[in-house]
Amino acid sequence: MTQSVVVQVGQCGNQVGCRFWDLALREHAAVNKKGIYDEALSSFFRNVDTRSGSDGPGIYKGKICSLKARVRQSIKALLIDMEEGVVNEILQGPLRDMFDSKQLITDVSGSGNNWAVGHKLYGCQYRENIVEKLRKTAEHCDCLQCFFIIHSMGGGTGSGLGTFVLNLLEDEFPEVYRFVTSVYPSGEDDVITSPYNSVLAMKELNEHADCVLPVENESLFDIVNKINQMINSGKLGSTVKQNSLVTSSTGSVKTLQEKPFDAMNNIVANLLLNLTSSARFEGSLNMDLNEISMNLVPFPRLHYLVSSLTPLYTLADVNVPSRRLDQMFSDAFSRDHQLIQADPKHSLYLACALLVRGNVQVSDLRRNIERLKPSLHFVSWNQEGWKTGLCSVPPVGHSHSLLALANNTCVKPTFIELKERFMKLYKKKAHLHHYLQIDGMEQSCFSEAVSSLSDLIEEYNELDVTKGGPRTDPSRLKIAV
Repeated sequence: MTQSVVVQVGQCGNQVGCRFWDLALREHAAVNKKGIYDEALSSFFRNVDTRSGSDGPGIYKGKICSLKARVRQSIKALLIDMEEGVVNEILQGPLRDMFDSKQLITDVSGSGNNWAVGHKLYGCQYRENIVEKLRKTAEHCDCLQCFFIIHSMGGGTGSGLGTFVLNLLEDEFPEVYRFVTSVYPSGEDDVITSPYNSVLAMKELNEHADCVLPVENESLFDIVNKINQMINSGKLGSTVKQNSLVTSSTGSVKTLQEKPFDAMNNIVANLLLNLTSSARFEGSLNMDLNEISMNLVPFPRLHYLVSSLTPLYTLADVNVPSRRLDQMFSDAFSRDHQLIQADPKHSLYLACALLVRGNVQVSDLRRNIERLKPSLHFVSWNQEGWKTGLCSVPPVGHSHSLLALANNTCVKPTFIELKERFMKLYKKKAHLHHYLQIDGMEQSCFSEAVSSLSDLIEEYNELDVTKGGPRTDPSRLKIAV
């Protein structure tokens, strides 16, 4: 069995990571109702409940208790933040027993929304400590396959120290895949330096990540609003399964309304939950994580995968499984379900992966791909660029679900808008002195970062130029009789 390590960096990274672990516990509790310490649990967690002996952890109110993120065999969490607040909340919350206190790295002053402080200052200061904890974690893995980094792009710690850790991982573990979930700020972000932080971080992602799953705050906000409006309209509210909301870990509408920030974090956590489902549960066509990078990333820099989740909720009174299944596939390619502000159907696909969970047959999967193919534009040299996975266990509250990962040029407008926001500040050299006063930070860092982003945009432009060309079937070998 392969193992992965989760690295949660900054306030956003740790909040999303916390929601992921909470949701993962809920899934295992729903499947493993007797609380027996089985193979599925052993892949992610280790039993630390001495009262229950070797039989397994107990379950209390539907949750598996007395577990820790696994140290010796699978996913392990390393929590990093230069402010103590969020990590302390986690350690005082219901999941406090899950995390090993030796795997925490915190400071008190924070990075002040400054990429240079996180990357140059704290990176150098905590380098040895981070490397040591990463090595100790890796030593306990029999077959380390992947590092998951969760961070945001707009702040100082997530963007700066998060990408510093990414560089370390490439240096120390060059053969291990590096998956990064990056939360991008909206245009109305209250951090005025977020364009600087994001573009500086983008250069590191371009050069050191194997796969990046970009998520935009604006899209998360839109999804939360869409679900809120649907519930509050009164038309369908009574028929929504209360434990099926993608925005909630408890299925409580009250929680959704009172904590919209948690609701947004839960959407990202559900992305990770579906991405890792094949590592946690059995399936007829499980997809390994290294297969995602191998099949969806044809060029090293074009490794940004646009993700979509469906369904966002389940209606209890809809009893037409086949139609609901087809609608799930259609929704995955619609603009409203994308986790960035994009419309993939009107852009060019390099490749696409469909990770399906629940009681779905391979024939259903193939039928829907054939149904959708005529409306999607794929590059001429990869017309059959589909990768599929089937996991038998659906998320809690759903009969089936779908995570779509698309290497698609629709991500380009997000990068163009980010560059424009960066240039508005950079042309005036506004706030630049806050960065340049940090040792090791020079103005060339900014010019190199925006140049890297411009090159990336140009690579997508070159692909988009080919979109209008005729769709030709790939040539096939003919056998002479």
